[in-house]
This record gives sequence, C-alpha cells and structure tokens, in this order.
Amino acid sequence: MNPESSSTTAETVIIGGGLHGLSTALHLAMRGMKVVVLEKDRVGRHASSANAGGVRRLGRALPEVPLSVASAKIWQDISDLLDDDCGFVSSYQVKLADTDIHLDQLRDRAKQVRAIGFEHEEMIDQQTLRDLVPAVSKECIGALAVKGDGFANPFQTVRAFYTKCVDLGVVFHQGHGVETITRFADDWVVRTAKHTVTARNLVNCSGAWGGKIAAMLGDHLPIEVRAPMLMITEKMPHFMDGVAGAQGIPLSFKQFPNGTVLIGGGNVGQAYPETNETALDYQGLALSAATAWRYFPIMENAKIVRCWAGLEGFMPDNIPVIGKGYQDNVFHSFGYSAHGYQMAPICGKILSELIIDQEASLPIDAFDPARFRKNSRENGSETLEKFAS
Repeated sequence: MNPESSSTTAETVIIGGGLHGLSTALHLAMRGMKVVVLEKDRVGRHASSANAGGVRRLGRALPEVPLSVASAKIWQDISDLLDDDCGFVSSYQVKLADTDIHLDQLRDRAKQVRAIGFEHEEMIDQQTLRDLVPAVSKECIGALAVKGDGFANPFQTVRAFYTKCVDLGVVFHQGHGVETITRFADDWVVRTAKHTVTARNLVNCSGAWGGKIAAMLGDHLPIEVRAPMLMITEKMPHFMDGVAGAQGIPLSFKQFPNGTVLIGGGNVGQAYPETNETALDYQGLALSAATAWRYFPIMENAKIVRCWAGLEGFMPDNIPVIGKGYQDNVFHSFGYSAHGYQMAPICGKILSELIIDQEASLPIDAFDPARFRKNSRENGSETLEKFAS
C-alpha cells in the first residue's frame, strides 16, 4: 500500500461527486448514515456544473413525470433543504409551436400526461403566449406551458449540496479515480491511488463514466458519452423571465436576471471521456444560434461571449438507470441523458430509501438496470475477477 494512502470505513461509499452523488450522500447523511464520496476530479466538475440549469417538469419522459413532480416540490423550498436558494427562479417553461402539426403534437402530449394523472402541462393559445413571452416570434401559434418551472444556477447548486453534505459529516476524497473494486466478506472495498474505502453499500453515481464503474461491478449497461453544447450572450435588455423550448427542433433558451441569454439544445460536440475533454462543433453552435433567432427575433444582433460543452452519459432509451445492481448492496444512479439536474433532489432521496428501507416511495420500475442486463449474469464474475487482479 502507498505509504501516503488512507483507509476509511463507512456504511456507504458513493462513486461520483456530481449532483446525483451529492444528493444521495446528503439524504443518507440526513438519516444518520456514515458516507464517503469518491470523485476522480472535483465535485460537480462535469455535467452537474456544465448544464443549462433547467428546472422543468415540462416534456419529461412519461416514466419520469412522478419523480419530476416530486422534485419540483423540493425545488420550491430548496432553501429548507440546503440553506441556499441555489439561484432558483420559479417562473414558467414553454414549448413553442409554429405549425399546426407541432400544435397537434403538443395537444397529444398534454393528453398523455393527464392520462397518467397529472395536469401541470397546459396548452396556451397564441395571445396567451404573447402575453407571457412578448419577445416570441409572431410565427408561434401556441405552446405547451408549465407554470412554476424555471431555472437555477448549477455552480451554486453544486456548492450548496456539497456544503450541506460536509456539515452533516460526509467525507469527500477528490482528485483520484477508482482503480479496483473487490469484495471482502459482506463489504465492498474500493481503492483509488490515495484512498481505500470499505463499506457495506456501494452507489454508482459516476455520470458519463457510470458504465465503466458498472462493468467493474458485473453490470454491463450501455451508455454513450456525448458533449451537449451551450453558449451565452452578452447582457441584453430584459425581455423574458422563463425558459423556452420548441416542438420538433432542439432548443433551450432563457435570459438570466443579469441580462445574459443562454442558448442550448440537442447539438453536441466531440466527447473524450478518457481525457475529460470536449471539442466544440461550430456548425452545431451556429444551428443553435439560428434556432434561437428563429423563435426570438430580438436575438438577431446578439453577441455570443462564451461557448462550452460538458460530458454527459446517455442511455439508449434516454432515461436513467436507478436501482439495484447485479451484485448485492450495489446501487446505480446515472445515465440521465442531459436532463438529470431537476430530478437530483428526489433521486438522491430515492437512493437513500433503496439503501435504508429496501424500497422506493415513488415508481422506479422503468429505470431498473435489469432492462439492460441480458449478459451481466454470464459476464459478472469474470469482470469482478479482472478488476480485482
């Protein structure tokens, strides 16, 4: 053993110090559990601080709706949980339609949400849309809207979760990735270059690297690493309070209280998870800018001052894995496919329930890692032996 290394015993070790790892640690610590978090870089280094900060129920995959609605209630009182408002602005989110086809698609979507028992998504007509978002293009003929959705500050949110975790006694080891995971009796032994943690429970919140950690634990969960791109403008006169997307074309658009405007959507750069690097695709950025201009003509002469991309893990069905792993006392929470920010408060609570109570208070069957686990049983033992050697 490295003479400078340390050895720690805990009840739960969490691999990954992004927002979902932080939330899981927080909820476990709130219930009195001793927790250690291992983060290969620094907490919140990747998707958790590189995202758009959208706090939305609007447009969620149907299996996510109950979780998102529950998380929205936490966001409304986020200061009660974290002693910090995380820069949360509760306003509205809209998905715009500029064709009759898109409008019909949004109506169908609203019906689907009502059919599963939720009514937060509502159709609004052209005049109501213009009253709510005066700067929107005259070509927009209506929208699907959710009042109370909004946005927050990712950096502030990460800091608030981390600070609260530290206050509750959570131990963090940063700057070194996991090298081996082995079993010792009923415990998991997780080693980095500097630290060894022995714990009964292991939680994989490794984001874009979740598939790699899962494979070390006998779970072969297909994940694709992408680099969603964002850009921000110089300060502009105030023209909107909420967040806008569009039906049929990628768009995430908001103006912050300081006047800057953030533009994002589905366009991605090049992802290099092995080196923690991304490369921007300027054609994709130009397309995002053109889309923003299409829906908000006020952006015609806006100046972009910064562009970036973060590393994010996407599952084949674009919903995360949340649940028990192939091995005993292993739990996964990753693959949020670029829409995990809003759900972090509730998903951390769900993980704490799975670990302590052995069941979740909300429906999570759709997120079961077993949906991808066809080959895990055959490959699991071989994988564990490989990484233990």
